[in-house]
Amino acid sequence: KAPSLMKRTLPLPLLLALLCSALSLTHAAIQLPAIFTDHMVLQQGQPVPIWGTSDPDEDITVTMGAQQQQATADADGRWQVKLDPLTASIVPAELKVSGASGIATVKDVLVGEVWICSGQSNMQWIVKQAANAEQEIAAADFPQIRMFSLERTPSMTPQTDCKGTWTPTSPATAGDFSAVGYYFGRHLHRALKVPVGLINTSWGGTRVEAWTSRVALDERPCATEMLEDWEKLLNSWDPVIEESSFKTRKEAWQAKVKAIQKANAALAAGAEKTPLPPAPRPPDDPTKTPHYPAVLFNGMIAPLIPYAVKGAIWYQGESNQRRAFQYQELLPTMINDWRSRWNSEFSFYIVQLASYGNRQPPTTEPGQDDTWVELQEAQYLTALTLPNCGLVVTNDIGEKDDIHPKNKQEVGRRLALWALAKDYGRDTTVFSGPLYKTSTIEGSAVHIEFDHVGGGLKTRDGGPLKQFQIVGEDNVWHWADAKIEGDKVIVSSPEVTAPLGARYAWAAWPEGANLINAEGLPASCFRTDDALPSTLGVVSPFKENLPAQ
Repeated sequence: KAPSLMKRTLPLPLLLALLCSALSLTHAAIQLPAIFTDHMVLQQGQPVPIWGTSDPDEDITVTMGAQQQQATADADGRWQVKLDPLTASIVPAELKVSGASGIATVKDVLVGEVWICSGQSNMQWIVKQAANAEQEIAAADFPQIRMFSLERTPSMTPQTDCKGTWTPTSPATAGDFSAVGYYFGRHLHRALKVPVGLINTSWGGTRVEAWTSRVALDERPCATEMLEDWEKLLNSWDPVIEESSFKTRKEAWQAKVKAIQKANAALAAGAEKTPLPPAPRPPDDPTKTPHYPAVLFNGMIAPLIPYAVKGAIWYQGESNQRRAFQYQELLPTMINDWRSRWNSEFSFYIVQLASYGNRQPPTTEPGQDDTWVELQEAQYLTALTLPNCGLVVTNDIGEKDDIHPKNKQEVGRRLALWALAKDYGRDTTVFSGPLYKTSTIEGSAVHIEFDHVGGGLKTRDGGPLKQFQIVGEDNVWHWADAKIEGDKVIVSSPEVTAPLGARYAWAAWPEGANLINAEGLPASCFRTDDALPSTLGVVSPFKENLPAQ
């Protein structure tokens, strides 16, 4: 006999419990993006957006100390509030977000100064890899300096969240921090006596266009051909065909290597051996590469917007150095893009490429074109052109055979000098080395004036000025004699009677370049020969925005 259905009915208390459990599954508990996690630092002195998701139409209350702000989620469950400006605090606080679907709590929250640290490998380079690593790590006891390091993630579409954690500085953690970011933050922390939050969103070998939104790139004519080329690659991409082609190339390479090794082994002692060819590169899926335009903006910048920040520091350019003229447009485009999306003209400080000698062919004679120094000039023009920008010159601390100079401490310090002077009112701070201002031709000499002379112009080694060159009407360049007269440098050559222009440190490795100010900060490369042909071009597309002198 079939059992009675009534006898199989669950007890009422258990039935109610299961029903409540089932109903709870339809609620989306309050979720906060990864940037809002324990140990975070919030920006002082400006409204602070807090956002997340919950149930649609849910009433949300955000509490920070004595302050409460409320919002109602939209139909997709998204909500945002803005906390009123906060005062710097070293006392750990809790940020609490509550609603009908639950409570989310972020612990150990400090309030201070927050900066974005972005770029390629020289920003990604960690303390363990930089100079004096052992001593620096042992001394890294700064629990009020916190770094949020994003997981490196390209994306073909803008993302609303990322992966990462806020980490206080200690000897156990600092070794894996961005070295430039950490040393910049340490200098600020020591000077300002407030907490410092550093958002490390960097990726080695990447290009500026990957960090810029597709919307912004589409508006720049200089990017049209590049974008079309990437679209063609994407549309023609077939992973099966690409893998098969790579397998064929790899097998051919392996056979060639074996043949060369066999031939080399048969050579007489001391005979010159044939070098082995480089291995073929595996296929690079355009939907997964960090080089596709906008993918790093989508995956590593968009999720941060609109987190309140004071500004950004930027160390990138090596991967764009063969396209310096285009970079003159792309770098300002990226900066303006970020600022428009944050709705803030926040400060943006650029580290100029360090000098680097292991390039072929090297630039050793006056008048030679050099794409490395042209990129340095593009960075200089951007810093000169856009408001609230600055340039950290590093041509004195580069390493001839290493594209990653290990002295990240000085890079961080020089970045902090700009911030202290421009963002924190330290008017007595000399924050830049000499930057080219203007020049005049007087007789057979070029007279050059500079901004940021500080306590006066001098040479680093106390000797004569080096790495100046001069050109005359015949368009032939010569090494020049240069001397300091007050706040000017006078450039001449017995071989040039009617000069048209001069250049300084115009090479990737300007051996002996030694112009500094009394505070020891180096002069940037520059040229005065605006009328002469160049692989770069000399007029910035943003020249019309130059501030009045």
